Amino acid sequence: MRAWLVLIVLSMIWGTSYILMKRGLVAFSPYQVACIRLSVSSIIFIPAFFYYIRKIDWTKFRYLLLVGVTGTAIPAFLFPIAQTQISSSLTGILNSLTPLSTLVLGVVLFKADLVWKKVVGVLVGLVGASILIFYGTQDGSTGNLWYGLLVILATICYGMSSNLVGYYLRDVSSLLISAISFTIVGLPAVFLLFSTDFVHVLAEHEAGWASFGYVVVLALFSTVLASVIYFRLIQWTTPLFASSISYLVPIVATLLGFWDGEVITLFHFTGMGLILLGVYLSRK
Repeated sequence: MRAWLVLIVLSMIWGTSYILMKRGLVAFSPYQVACIRLSVSSIIFIPAFFYYIRKIDWTKFRYLLLVGVTGTAIPAFLFPIAQTQISSSLTGILNSLTPLSTLVLGVVLFKADLVWKKVVGVLVGLVGASILIFYGTQDGSTGNLWYGLLVILATICYGMSSNLVGYYLRDVSSLLISAISFTIVGLPAVFLLFSTDFVHVLAEHEAGWASFGYVVVLALFSTVLASVIYFRLIQWTTPLFASSISYLVPIVATLLGFWDGEVITLFHFTGMGLILLGVYLSRK
């Protein structure tokens, strides 16, 4: 029961991520949005980083680094780049492929068990994602076909990160995982951010400070807070169960997108339904 409650809370936190990124992109480029998100997250985790650095099992450092790169750094850039061409609601729907990515990577790289229903689930989910992406080029409401593939790549990164935590870092504090992995990838983002025209945009763009505020909220809640809870959830349960948060996130993202004026059609719900059916079958 505790795990399901955490899952629902996380879905509400992460479901707002896409609309917050959309607001951040009003003033900043996708790369600046990613760097602001990573920079703020790393700064918040610096005290915990210095506290935990003496307690690191250095034999597991490579896993912490990989979790930071795959679970944080790469998706932080892929999502805002994708949202320059596709809607926030479609981004949230495509993100529901994360459990399927987690399953496939678990079987291929981590030797998790596989049965035929899980294979069917993967295929059904991919059909659903294809409908969402290809239909987006026909009605004009969701944008460029190819940018949806960036979201799918991000779900593969999330799948890798979840499996790494579940199989190699299960006995490591979730706060330590977040502090080390986020700081490692976040501090370089600070230097990258100030190598752009970030300061000029912040000062001169009419929506500069507002967009900055939205990305800070994104970093504090959807990155810092959510990551600690998510890693802990993986340790309580399994990587596949924890990744099932992506079943609920699309609902939140779609409703927020509709509230923000985005077009939601029957094709969106058909594609999302197939993805959810695929995820259900994959967990049988």
